[in-house]
Amino acid sequence: MTRKGRVERTTKETSVTVEIDLDGTGEVDVSTGVGFYDHMLDQLGRHGLFDLTVKTDGDLHIDSHHTIEDTSLALGAAFRQALGDKRGIVRFANASVPLDESLAQVTVDLSGRPYLVHTEPENIAPMIGSYDTTMTRHILESFVAQAQVALHVHVPYGRNAHHIVECQFKALARALRYASEIDPRQTGIPSTKGAL
Repeated sequence: MTRKGRVERTTKETSVTVEIDLDGTGEVDVSTGVGFYDHMLDQLGRHGLFDLTVKTDGDLHIDSHHTIEDTSLALGAAFRQALGDKRGIVRFANASVPLDESLAQVTVDLSGRPYLVHTEPENIAPMIGSYDTTMTRHILESFVAQAQVALHVHVPYGRNAHHIVECQFKALARALRYASEIDPRQTGIPSTKGAL
């Protein structure tokens, strides 16, 4: 069984190609033109053990919003495609990941229903280099909308903005990895409905 997804998304603002293999080894090749976002996608692939290729050409002369948003939408769609009918998956998972003084707690349900709960310290610095830290929530919203998963991300404390954001992506990677893994005891769809 191959669990791979490939999505191309082209608008007047961006051109995005995302490829993901859920059963990879964490090989990542990412280029969006937004350095910090590339760093976060690298965390997602490496810590999720997903092989991930992302190529985005966006209207960065305006700002990074469209580039980040459209890449996140394509990533969510590719992840959903790779899951297929979800037969045999674990479905639910959580992960807590510290990064020095910051801690992220992520819980996911590969439910087929998009829902996001996101909390992080209110005193987070507004920028990390050229990365607008308000985009972190929007990345997760966009991913959830297309992946059709329920995602709860909670950062109870942290001081350094880089650490606060990065631990979220590392914890997300682990939670998605564990939830999408094949459970050898699960022969069908992990739902009383018979479909996810």
